[in-house]
Amino acid sequence: MTPRTHIMIHHSLTKDGATVSWAAIEKYHREKEMWRDIAYHGGVEVVTENRDLKGYEYQALVGRPLAAQAAACPQGDMNRVALHVCCVGNWDLVAPPLRMYEILVKRFLLPWMAQFGIGPDNIVGHHDYNPAKTCPGTKFDLSLARRMVR
Repeated sequence: MTPRTHIMIHHSLTKDGATVSWAAIEKYHREKEMWRDIAYHGGVEVVTENRDLKGYEYQALVGRPLAAQAAACPQGDMNRVALHVCCVGNWDLVAPPLRMYEILVKRFLLPWMAQFGIGPDNIVGHHDYNPAKTCPGTKFDLSLARRMVR
């Protein structure tokens, strides 16, 4: 397997698309892009509103196997060297809730960092390699995610 050097964070609902769910993303990638799988290695998505917890519940989602190359960012050879995670939602319009960051960190960032020896400074947004994208969203605080894993 190619050494993994980065973790790249994406979001799903941007001005250039209307995909709002993990299932819809996977369907689009398989049927329209004709890829064998969803482009990402993992994702975080709102499951349901939970009135008892006064908020939303999130789930961690499995994408491509970690040994498989992504199909999310060819720039900088990132499909080959990075692990990709998608935070489902439009984080250009609003900031993600803290709970989304917590799931992202607990289920993806920390385990991947430990498994592949990736440092916090190598947690990047899609926009860092493709300026035409806003991923993980203009309201997504990438520095917060990095601080949470330190």
